[in-house]
Amino acid sequence: MDSFLKKFFPSVYRKKELDKSTNQYCQYDSQTLTMFTSSLYLAALMASVVAATVTRKFGRKLSMLFGGLLFCSGAIINGAAKAVWMLILGRILLGFGIGFSNQSVPLYLSEMAPSKSRGALNIGFQLSITVGILVANLLNYFFAKIEGGWGWRLSLGGAMVPALIITIGSLILPDTPNSMIERGQHEEAKTQLRMIRGVDDVSDELNDLVMASDESKKIEDPWRNLLQRKYRPQLCMAILIPFFQQLTGINVIMFYAPVLFNTIGFGSDASLISAVITGLVNVAATIVSMYGVDKWGRRKLFLEGGTQMLICQIVVAALHWCKIWIVVGE
Repeated sequence: MDSFLKKFFPSVYRKKELDKSTNQYCQYDSQTLTMFTSSLYLAALMASVVAATVTRKFGRKLSMLFGGLLFCSGAIINGAAKAVWMLILGRILLGFGIGFSNQSVPLYLSEMAPSKSRGALNIGFQLSITVGILVANLLNYFFAKIEGGWGWRLSLGGAMVPALIITIGSLILPDTPNSMIERGQHEEAKTQLRMIRGVDDVSDELNDLVMASDESKKIEDPWRNLLQRKYRPQLCMAILIPFFQQLTGINVIMFYAPVLFNTIGFGSDASLISAVITGLVNVAATIVSMYGVDKWGRRKLFLEGGTQMLICQIVVAALHWCKIWIVVGE
């Protein structure tokens, strides 16, 4: 939003609005702006290391609570920001919140879900993210039209609403039986297992959880064990799939969508609407995956998604090549 740029990044605003001779791709060239956007991801990376230990030793609930409280703090600081340092501090706290939530929520879902619905419920987590992106883009579009130029405060501070839902939810939700067993609370875990499964006889599942917990405690150095040959396929897949997914540039497109569309010639409103359309496609694809993950299997969805991305990347590359060829020809 122009009012946001004028207040915190005036050099970017000047290049964007006043200096039309500047290349559109260079208009957002600002180290401070880069720090503002990138600080969230750096903080999330750092928090993930700490969050893994907290989630394992103190339970999933506490980790989700930390994530919610950090989200709330970051949203409040960003919404009330008077200077760039407040924006960056708020973004760092939001990044810490992401680190804790991304560690605890998928794990919580996996441990609480019945096996036949585990895949669909885990994709439900991803669906919530894509719906959140879509709602955020829609709200940004309408907030940008608020007279007085303070709509950006609602965009940033409005993150407190879902943050409160996470915080309150973590206080209401019960902890997982797996987490209780890890902390030696076997009777509480048995009671909890009965409640979430809806049956009285949970002996077999409880024994499996206890055995798995006992086996995991025997491992002295889990990080070194990951490097063993028998775990190498799983380790490679766990690292390379998200790594190459990020290299496709999808997160850049989702995160910077309004800016990217603006740099290729779209107006401010059109850029925001384009981001909304991208979000709609993302939600629709996630719903399809949620429906088919347990029906068709993970492998088929993985192959289909990879093929689709490959074709789209080739099309984008071809269009860029054609554009370069036309410019050189002129």
